[in-house]
Amino acid sequence: MARRFKCRRVAFVPGVTFFKPAGIPLRDLEEIQLTVEEAEAIRLKDLEGLEQEECAEKMNISRPTFQRVLYSARQKIADALLNGKAIRIEGGNFEVSPLRLRCATNHEWEVPFQTIMAGAPQFCPVCRAPAVEPFLPAGIGFHGRGQGWRRGRG
Repeated sequence: MARRFKCRRVAFVPGVTFFKPAGIPLRDLEEIQLTVEEAEAIRLKDLEGLEQEECAEKMNISRPTFQRVLYSARQKIADALLNGKAIRIEGGNFEVSPLRLRCATNHEWEVPFQTIMAGAPQFCPVCRAPAVEPFLPAGIGFHGRGQGWRRGRG
């Protein structure tokens, strides 16, 4: 009997999802598809500098599975960089982690990603304080702008 599939968890969906070499028309380029979970593996291991065990735990997968996802991502990126191919980040089998928020009086709670995209909470659900800030892992930032949240550097 096959093992049950674990949904891969990502905490960051990139706002920029396409990269191409400068000076070459898109019609002349081959395209590599990097899945969202492969991009997350690169972010956790190479950008955040976490150990593989920590990365795997954050993504809700085993360490060997994380190693395979990371290896696949690095191969695709190396191919694109060294052979002049475009990279598109899309697809995969993943779920987006809930966003953790904190108010000025230090109440913390989680909000599903879909709720954030529909409109950021303006008040704490416990004390109704108006100052609500994202409580994020290092390296990920969201900045409030108007009606929604916008990805930025934290």
